[in-house]
Amino acid sequence: MKRFFLFIWDNLKKFDPILLMLSTASAVFSIFLVMSATYSFETKKYVVVQLAAMLMGLFAAFLIILIDYENLSSLSIYLFGLCVFMLVLTLIIGEERLGNKNWIILGPVSIQPSEFVKAGFIVTFAAHLNKVKAFINRPRAVVPLCIHFGIIFTLIMLEGDLGTALVYFFIFVVMMFSAGLHWLYFAVCGVTALAATPFVFSKLSDYQQMRILAVYDPELDPLGYGYHTIQSKIAIGSGGLTGEGIFNGIQTQYSILPEKQTDFIFSVAGEELGFFGCVLILVLLAAIVIRTFYIAKNARDFTGMLICAGVGAVIFFQAAENIGMCLGLLPVVGITLPFFSYGGSSMLAGMCLIGLVMSVNSHRKGGFFKK
Repeated sequence: MKRFFLFIWDNLKKFDPILLMLSTASAVFSIFLVMSATYSFETKKYVVVQLAAMLMGLFAAFLIILIDYENLSSLSIYLFGLCVFMLVLTLIIGEERLGNKNWIILGPVSIQPSEFVKAGFIVTFAAHLNKVKAFINRPRAVVPLCIHFGIIFTLIMLEGDLGTALVYFFIFVVMMFSAGLHWLYFAVCGVTALAATPFVFSKLSDYQQMRILAVYDPELDPLGYGYHTIQSKIAIGSGGLTGEGIFNGIQTQYSILPEKQTDFIFSVAGEELGFFGCVLILVLLAAIVIRTFYIAKNARDFTGMLICAGVGAVIFFQAAENIGMCLGLLPVVGITLPFFSYGGSSMLAGMCLIGLVMSVNSHRKGGFFKK
């Protein structure tokens, strides 16, 4: 028993306090934002769920710290199978919400498997990249890597969740770049993507097409597809420097702002806490991303570096896309703001990702880039 506690203490004392402090501060901040966003609902359910998810997420993160990420990567085949199983199960028994079939209902609990699969995909893809790092630029390495990603990406797209699919694509690109894939591959893919854009756009549903078009001209359908963008910009703009005050935002408290506790929580902060509140959110998220890449730089090996790069990619892209759509700069594709938006699955999965990064930090010896 003494050896067991010594093992736990030896790992916990090496966790990264800065990353833990930043992610916890963001989660606590989110509870106050969710409390204000849902105040008009006359129920404390949302706040209770957010708080419970934060506490469970912190506990899960500490458990993950105790596990050497190399042990997780050695089980990559089984982890990948589990990820595929969860996504296929979602397609079979999942409940459709807002055009996306990405929720599994277990009694009073709703779970979004695609949120948790992010961690599994990052670990398995890092392990795959580590195995082929010696010949990463050869087709016999690139093709299987693309298939690895393509299976997950296709299942997410079949769920109708374009926003989450884009997150996985960004993870794929960042991890391939971090692994040393030659820039010519990215150039060819970029040109191909541009050429295929009209075809891909034509295959999107009318709902998704209008979401994209509404970015360029929300007035095309101000009471429909452009409504979210218009109300979000009004909410942020009305906040000024210091905001209307918590629980005092007109757009928020009168529920004029749609999806205010989830996709548009940043708009709630803009209206009620103003420019300074928005800057605080940006600083916290930027600091988390920077710290994650700092740990990647000091990882003990290639796999640990890639895991951190993948986690950093998730947080950066989701934050950029969510804030961009709140400001009317990017399409509204239903992406949550990491650590801030309401959602048990989102919060718990986000803390698990932080746990992975802290596992890399806890089990490092020296540093991959220092060898």
